Amino acid sequence: MPVPIWGTIGFVKLPGWLKVALGVGATVAGASWFLRHVWFYRDPKRTPPPDPDLILAPCDGKVVYIRPVVQGTVFAEKLGRAIPITEITRADWQASDEGWLIGIYMSPFDVHFNYAPMSGTIQRIVYTPTRANLPMLDLWEYIRMAWFRQAVDLLGKRFQLENERQTLLLENGKVRLAMVEIADKFVNKITTYVREGQAVQAGQKIAFIGRGSQVDLLIFTRQIEILTRVGAQVYGGQTPVARLLE
Repeated sequence: MPVPIWGTIGFVKLPGWLKVALGVGATVAGASWFLRHVWFYRDPKRTPPPDPDLILAPCDGKVVYIRPVVQGTVFAEKLGRAIPITEITRADWQASDEGWLIGIYMSPFDVHFNYAPMSGTIQRIVYTPTRANLPMLDLWEYIRMAWFRQAVDLLGKRFQLENERQTLLLENGKVRLAMVEIADKFVNKITTYVREGQAVQAGQKIAFIGRGSQVDLLIFTRQIEILTRVGAQVYGGQTPVARLLE
C-alpha cells in the first residue's frame, strides 16, 4: 500500500500553490510563536560604563524626542500647547520645574527589559491604570518605526497622556530622575522587580514590559550634556544619553 508523503493528503496530490501556501503559513506561525515566547523575553548581558556622571538609556529603542522642561511643562507641537509634567507622570510630585524629557519608543523587535539609568534609590513607584489602552502608532507610523527604523515624533499623542503607566522616581546625591513606562494597546503587563526604598545600580534590571511600549525619561536638572539625538538607537543600561555637569 502506498504511504502518504509531503505534498499529499491521503492519496490526493496537492497542487503546487497549496503546498507553498501551507509552507508560508507554517513559517509565519512558527515565527510568531518564536517572537511571542522566546524573542520578547531575551535577556542579553548589559555592562554599564563606569562613569558615575553618565545617565544611561532606561530601555532599548529609538529616541523619538528630546525636549526641555520649562516651568514644569514641555511643549508639544502636535497639541499646540505645553503639557504639565505631572500629566505625563500622573504623580503628585515634581522634583524640579526645569529639566529634560527624552522619549524612547520600544518596538516589538527591541529587548523589553527596563534598566536603572543611574545608581540611586527608588523613592516612589506610582502605577496608573486605565480603562483601555490606545494604540501608540497607526499602520504607516509602525512601518516607519519598526521596519524602516525611522523616528516619529510621538510627543502629545493621546496614548502618551491616557494609557496605563508606571512612574519610578530615582534619586541619588546629585540628581533626580523619573522613568515613565507607558503601555501600548497590546501590552500584557508591566512587571516590576524593585520596590520603594530599594537601592539600585546603574544598568540594573528594574522592570519588564510585555510587547511594544515607550519609556519617557525625565531628568530634573538643566545642568546636563545631552549625548544622544532624535533617531538614535539606544540600548538600556548601556548607552549614555546624558552626562551631569554639576
